[in-house]
Amino acid sequence: MTQNSSKSSQLYERALRVLPGGVSRNAVLSRPHPYYAAKGEGCYVTDIEGVRRIDFANNIASLIHGHAHPVIVEAVTKQLQRGTAFTFATEAEVLFAEHICARVPAFEKIRFVNSGTEAIMCCLKAARAFTGRSKIAKVEGAYHGLYDYAEVSQTAQPSNWGEAAHPRSVPVAHGTPQAALDDVIIIPFNDCEAALAILEEHANELACVLIDPLPHRVGLIPASADFVETLRRWTSANGALLVFDEVITFRSEYGGAQQWFSIRPDLTALGKMIGGGFPVGAIAGRAEVMEVLNPLAEKVLFPHSGTFSANPITMTAGLAAMELFDRDAVVKLNQLGDWTRQQIAEAIRCAEIPACVTGAGSMFRIHLKPEAPKNYREAYVGPEESKLLRALLDHCFANGMMLIGTGTGTLSTAMTSAEIEAFIKVLLSGFRKIKGMQRERLALKKMEPTGSKL
Repeated sequence: MTQNSSKSSQLYERALRVLPGGVSRNAVLSRPHPYYAAKGEGCYVTDIEGVRRIDFANNIASLIHGHAHPVIVEAVTKQLQRGTAFTFATEAEVLFAEHICARVPAFEKIRFVNSGTEAIMCCLKAARAFTGRSKIAKVEGAYHGLYDYAEVSQTAQPSNWGEAAHPRSVPVAHGTPQAALDDVIIIPFNDCEAALAILEEHANELACVLIDPLPHRVGLIPASADFVETLRRWTSANGALLVFDEVITFRSEYGGAQQWFSIRPDLTALGKMIGGGFPVGAIAGRAEVMEVLNPLAEKVLFPHSGTFSANPITMTAGLAAMELFDRDAVVKLNQLGDWTRQQIAEAIRCAEIPACVTGAGSMFRIHLKPEAPKNYREAYVGPEESKLLRALLDHCFANGMMLIGTGTGTLSTAMTSAEIEAFIKVLLSGFRKIKGMQRERLALKKMEPTGSKL
């Protein structure tokens, strides 16, 4: 079958007529066309051409049990027969809220929304309502979704990111209001001294400090205990809130990545894997702070609603998924994650290529750099590295492995050592392939004429 006559290319031609760029989310776009899923089973996805691949993307970290887990399918099927949405509350919401709050000491109250982006938006608005302040601080390069105030600096680059000790607020979307940029203060990751100096400049203006404990875009490197504890002390002393983004990292421990630290955040944003494969978000935290969302209060500080918030299908699927992800399942999956990162490091050593692997829990990220980055600027992928990474990802995809476009992978409980071994074999051959590309580029550079310095 030729490329132009494939089912995917034909479907993409139709999509281009009705969707900007032919897609509704940029993450699925690829060249010459997106690939379209036919079905998913466990840790495998089969596309509409009939090709089956091991899924390390897991819908960008949102599937903790892989695809179509029978327990989740059965629970959702029963709920579908009872109805999908009501202008009533449902018992499923209460049951799920009780379960999530029981997992985490910092979760005294919770409210459900429909996405991680919405959860972050609610956290920031709740922090403003509680403190009466407008500004927020966030880590340079960290991804927190689509909200104007949350996305600032996530695509910063050498040409616009400013001084390392005092990063600029760089917009993502064209037309971002200057007022939004002025209200977002950017701090360096894992640099206590520099972060404190910046925060002190805005001590009476900040509603909250927002942090991801294992930020993907920053390099999938853990926040240090010293950094997190420093932020906790500063926010407590200055009347600001500490907000954790655990939309991705909640999979890291039974009680989320905040379990790694001795402190508790005031608010936490959740999403992705807590939905059991359905759209979900949640804001959880201290009862005193969550009270700003209370519609029964004498003065409601943050009116909030949403037609599909706490949808019974999502609540049912989420509860089934999280009950399956018990303490034993978390430990087992994290052990598989540790072994995967060890095997990737060994493949790098065998290939003798300048690369490294980062991550924690059930996630990993491959960097085509000799040493692990320490912050966003060190993790930044320039044009040459981007070409090599694309070649590596294309090699993996062509050989039956799906990864996230940054070179990141997430594990699911459906995976075993057999899938990891198959992946490592493909990855090793991919490393050797791009090593040859690196040598060719180096040889070409040596052949280039040296310009006169006069």
